[in-house]
Amino acid sequence: MAEFSGWNGLEKSYRIWIPKRFHEYNNSKRYEAMNMEVLKIFDEHGSQIGTSTRKEAHEKGYWHETFQVYFIDGNQRNRSIYLQKRSHLKKDFPNLFDMTVAGHLMEQETVREGVREIEEEVGIAVKYDELTYLGTFQNIIEIDRMIDKEFSHVYLYECEKPMESFILQPEEVEGIVKVSVKDLISFYTGKCSQMTAEGFIVDKGGKKVSHKQSLTKADFVPHAEDYFQAVANAISDYLSEEC
Repeated sequence: MAEFSGWNGLEKSYRIWIPKRFHEYNNSKRYEAMNMEVLKIFDEHGSQIGTSTRKEAHEKGYWHETFQVYFIDGNQRNRSIYLQKRSHLKKDFPNLFDMTVAGHLMEQETVREGVREIEEEVGIAVKYDELTYLGTFQNIIEIDRMIDKEFSHVYLYECEKPMESFILQPEEVEGIVKVSVKDLISFYTGKCSQMTAEGFIVDKGGKKVSHKQSLTKADFVPHAEDYFQAVANAISDYLSEEC
């Protein structure tokens, strides 16, 4: 039976029961397919040297491209940045926080075409020309099972829509929170060790539940410190130009 519920009375949510084993099987097949996606690979200077599967790129540490977007709200007085909480179903870094939207660029895709990630992950249709380019930054995440070397194309999007209108892709994202821009910049540059985030998490029944949390670096995808610094500087420059 479908159940109607809402979050702050603003959005409909329909829930149906699906066996857990179905989700596990479906998600396993999805990640098998993702591992076989073909990416362009590059040398450290950004010149393309060939192609590789996503799995091989992460195993051998090949440089590849990602597309990343930070949503900033349209409130000029109290600026906030939106962050996503990655789904518990994610193979890499489940349940951790990260930029609003991100994804890998496939072999056949241009950077402009990476804009598809926005609607896929948070259900907001955005045109590439509505984005502000912050820069392309080298970003290395190295852990036991993976060497993830990215050329991250990073953008800012002025979002006028309330976060409760976002429609999340459950396999990728299970929550959206916002933090003060000033706090994010201090956090990314190491000037503070935690910041307060408020938003919603989608529960197991598909309902949006309000959520407030004090975030530390342990709650974040472990990007390189140089990456955090570069993004913080780029956002600061953007805000300075507004003044």
